[in-house]
Amino acid sequence: MLRLVHVLYGVQPQWSREMPHIPPQWQDVTFGEAVTDSREVEPGMLFIALAGERTNGHSFLPDVIAHGAQGALVTRAEVEARSESLAQTERPWALIDPATGEGLADTAPGTCLLIAVDDPLMAVQRLAVYHRRQLTLTVVGITGSVGKTSTKEVVAAVLSRRFRTLKSKRSFNSEATLPTSLLRLTPDHEVAVLEMGMWAPGEIRFLANLARPLIGLVTNVGPTHLERLKTIEAITHAKGELAESLPEDGWVVLNADDPRVLGMTEYTTARVFTYGLAPTATLWADEVVSYGLGGIGMRAHYGGGSVAMRLPLIGRHSVYLALAAISVGLIMGMAWDDILAGLSDPEAQPRLRVLPGAAGSTLIDDSYNAAPISTLAALDLLADTDGRRVAILGDMLELGGAEEEGHRQVGRRAAEVAQLLVTIGRRARWIAEAAEHAGMPVSQIMAFDTSEDGGAAILPLLQAGDYVLVKASRGMELERVVAALQRQPEEEE
Repeated sequence: MLRLVHVLYGVQPQWSREMPHIPPQWQDVTFGEAVTDSREVEPGMLFIALAGERTNGHSFLPDVIAHGAQGALVTRAEVEARSESLAQTERPWALIDPATGEGLADTAPGTCLLIAVDDPLMAVQRLAVYHRRQLTLTVVGITGSVGKTSTKEVVAAVLSRRFRTLKSKRSFNSEATLPTSLLRLTPDHEVAVLEMGMWAPGEIRFLANLARPLIGLVTNVGPTHLERLKTIEAITHAKGELAESLPEDGWVVLNADDPRVLGMTEYTTARVFTYGLAPTATLWADEVVSYGLGGIGMRAHYGGGSVAMRLPLIGRHSVYLALAAISVGLIMGMAWDDILAGLSDPEAQPRLRVLPGAAGSTLIDDSYNAAPISTLAALDLLADTDGRRVAILGDMLELGGAEEEGHRQVGRRAAEVAQLLVTIGRRARWIAEAAEHAGMPVSQIMAFDTSEDGGAAILPLLQAGDYVLVKASRGMELERVVAALQRQPEEEE
């Protein structure tokens, strides 16, 4: 919970902060969560009215006020421009000066406080920095080209077995959303596990300055974002900003099987902990076995000892999720029993869902996002299933100059794994072409431009015992295909 006085003080520029006057009737007022999406507003929350390329949060202030927000970060000019629509709201609101508290004295409790700042994005970032500096806890920052969110979930599941742990919501990993995660922290939290995304060089360094991580974890470096950063070297340096930002008494946790990630040891003065499948890593695994949808098995080696384990994490590639989480747990001094209990938490891998499909099929819903490395891993999982294997694969976005070869690489692997391949999107036609060139019969390949067409075509072809993988970049909206292929109520016994 954020006290009003701390919000008004924290949103001000650091070099000119003034402690505002808070009238008695407002002394004990607090805010709940801070949100940037007006659809998430609930009573007591603080809304951040961001102005984006497509929408302006100020346009939703009437709804925000009506839904009970305690306040909002706004600009005075935007509020004045919308004075006519705001005047129609039934619930009262007041424009507040954060430096002086002007506007509070004549305002009754229950009023929505529109806090006038220079820029809502910069203001919430300043507030997050101010709030973070009031707290003593360990922050774990996680970045990488793919797997950030899944790694965050597994690391948080492990740490929560011993520590009061906060994790960032969904993919709240940007300059706008990471501050809202920081504002959820309370003095009771001992650990925060935060995902850090990258849009341009300098962004991860900026996010690290906000969150002040003691532990930084880098999963991998791949061609995702190549469309913007142009070279894999630029992506490597951008991801390496997390390692650069760690203090000397901190830890950088690196995937030793990715040479670009391992090279980040040169970027940091922090202590280095590596993980991978080779004995040269600090923590390494062998005897890796995939049980398909039944999880994985492995033996982990650390400090001269080893531990055998079977985990519910799905897919052979999940060994890296497990090793990353074990690494952080060991750094934090956790016992193996607690680490293994966290790795077995059913909430540890929320992205990939196994769902009942139409006609007795099984859907492997991995439609949230995709890159070549993660799609190849998903196809490896499909290969471990028994039954007819169906791959529904869509465009992988933001690959820049590597997009054609990335899709063709996936197509060649799909030809080895699937008995039926369905592609969706213009770029995914490269997958279909490569699969055909690799020897997959044309009769087993179908290509469509839209998810609606693909879902409609595949539905009547599903059979009992089919395993159906669905994967593409988020922008392809293949969740519509998943919805179309799920078991219908009339199929229930």
